[in-house]
Amino acid sequence: MLDPTIRWKDRPDLSLLNTEHPRVDAADKVTGRARFSHDMRLPGMVYARLVMIPASRATIEKLDLSQALATPGVVLAEPAEEDKTEVRYLGDDAVVAIICGVSPEAAQDGVRAVQIEWTPADNMLISEEQISEADAPKINRRGNLRESGEKGDVDDTNKALAAADVRVSATYSVPVQHHLCLETHGCVVDYNGGDEATVYASTQAVSGNPGSFARHLGLKSSQVRVVCQNMGGGFGAKFGIGLEGALACRAARQLERPVHLMLDRKAEFLMSGNRSGSRQAMSAGANKDGRIVALDVEAHKFGGTSGGALPTPPYMYLVEEAHAKIFTVHQALDGNRAMRAPGHPQASFAMESMVDELAYGIGMDPLEFRIKNLSDATHHRQLRRAAKEIGWDLHPNRTQPGNKPLQSNQRPEGSPAAPPGDHWREGIGFGVAHWGGGGHGGAKCEVRIDPDGSVTSSCAVQDLGTGSRTYVGTIVAEELGLGLNAVKARIGDSALPPGVASGGSVTTGSVAPAVQHAALLAREALEKVLEPVLGAMPGDYTFAAGRVFVTDAPAKSLSWQEACALLGRDPLVVLGDRKGELSEGGAHGSQAVRVAVNTRTGQIKVLDMVGIQSQGLVLNRLAVKSQINGGMVGALSYALFEQRVIDADFGNSLTANMEDYKIAGTKDIPRMRPLIDDEDKRPTVSGMAECTGVPGAGAIANAVFNACGARVRHLPLTPDRVLEALKDS
Repeated sequence: MLDPTIRWKDRPDLSLLNTEHPRVDAADKVTGRARFSHDMRLPGMVYARLVMIPASRATIEKLDLSQALATPGVVLAEPAEEDKTEVRYLGDDAVVAIICGVSPEAAQDGVRAVQIEWTPADNMLISEEQISEADAPKINRRGNLRESGEKGDVDDTNKALAAADVRVSATYSVPVQHHLCLETHGCVVDYNGGDEATVYASTQAVSGNPGSFARHLGLKSSQVRVVCQNMGGGFGAKFGIGLEGALACRAARQLERPVHLMLDRKAEFLMSGNRSGSRQAMSAGANKDGRIVALDVEAHKFGGTSGGALPTPPYMYLVEEAHAKIFTVHQALDGNRAMRAPGHPQASFAMESMVDELAYGIGMDPLEFRIKNLSDATHHRQLRRAAKEIGWDLHPNRTQPGNKPLQSNQRPEGSPAAPPGDHWREGIGFGVAHWGGGGHGGAKCEVRIDPDGSVTSSCAVQDLGTGSRTYVGTIVAEELGLGLNAVKARIGDSALPPGVASGGSVTTGSVAPAVQHAALLAREALEKVLEPVLGAMPGDYTFAAGRVFVTDAPAKSLSWQEACALLGRDPLVVLGDRKGELSEGGAHGSQAVRVAVNTRTGQIKVLDMVGIQSQGLVLNRLAVKSQINGGMVGALSYALFEQRVIDADFGNSLTANMEDYKIAGTKDIPRMRPLIDDEDKRPTVSGMAECTGVPGAGAIANAVFNACGARVRHLPLTPDRVLEALKDS
């Protein structure tokens, strides 16, 4: 019988897991063979486009779709909502019609033919200064500003602040950031009438969405199959089917033919959610011995029509007395959705900046100050390793920002140099993060071994690009002693055993244990078949290099094909579920960044980024390093470029395209060094992707100050803000 205390193999005994190997779908993706929802083409399919009013609030005077319906190739032109007379916010509520055509061009022609008259209503964007004004337009019945949380004792905090050796007061802010999925939101609904449908959806929740699609198709959830073989980004925004999914189902039901509705880029910016902005006013105090003794915070979250996201300060660091009050600011804009580590990059930027300011305020090395005020020894060792890699010990600005260029003989080996010129200054900054990622129940996995030796591992979980498909196969291959590509992984289909929604880094911690359990069940079942032939009891076999050995008598063995042939005509099929002892939360991450700042132009050039990550047992070291790199790239883009810009006078977006919404490009990406913390010996798996994008923006801002003394407290760190800070430094 299977040992009730099931576990992963010890690290020295692993041949596939905890090694570097390419993802099994890599070739398909780089050659273009991989099919995404956007790529689906079905017989009789029509293309849908949405019509939006570009206003934060408006009154609809007239909506005439007759000319759209008369446009050649248009087969459907309908209001998104019957008798809709107003737009309440700039987002999916601004969608007023759906147009379907036999080609994308025909659908777009139909959109242009829509006759619509609308009148802007009260400006519902509201500047920050207007939030609490009595005569400001109300976003909803709860008002524009509401208190959403308070923690700590304000009197005790004020007393501790007054007694502190050094006090710093500052306000930090971050803008709204878009998910910027390269594959936009949407789906292809394959329905031709009848009692079943297949939906090809770009979704983070394959198993969770059949019921939602079914309701809009007039079917039962068991009659709808959701498929997502590949997806071009989610980052937290693609859990539900959205208005676009509901309208696609409605159109397919009415036309009884497949409908392809993927948002265009402008609609993607306006109605697919975002990372909320925030403003955090902080007062903090530290003593000369390096202790943070007080922190008082008043924070505002800017989440549009939603609540916004922000963990209650203090974030990560030990503070003896802390008080925080958080407010939610409502604006007539698309609401925030989950985005990679929701709320944490915002909190991290402010807290890492304040910690840095306190360290310099008392004249203490900011690295040592961090270590003194972090309770977890994992962060201590990670920070020291990151500091060594980045060359902190060689840097002349360890306690105070300097004005001299870093000399070449003080640069660590291999470190990239700043551009030539004596107006460039180099600096280093740090940041830390922590995440759960332990997973939860609900995932199952089926392993099938056929008499011809082929093996299939099946789970409905989707792969957002993080490598789920790879470990669904390699975990089984590891347990059965097979090669990297010997097990076919079937994923991304709700007809398979259920997966879990991919969010909060729970996918690996939820799914990998189910796969391991199924692999162990399959091995045990095959060993029972081998017992009459090789004479050993289940549990007394070794699977390695494509053969099965009796552990104590290795001369008794069969090849994998010979062992499977003993199954006869019927395949061996087992179903595993998640065993909680195989996963554990608690991913830790630390980062160090080296930048160069041009003191004449304000330009920032990131030269080097080091990220170190721990998460227990690593399933694929190459995939983990890729995730660390991806998180650091995202943080760099957040720090230097990204911000949504809204015209407050006319209530429309000025950055709803990929030209005006700036992101980091290939020339902005520095040397990147992803490190795995192998001192984390935990025999469990955990998700770790959320951690990697959290501390980078704060670390970059701190590196800018370390380089030239310019403290920029508002993202993005644009040249004009750097120059303004230099003027004040």
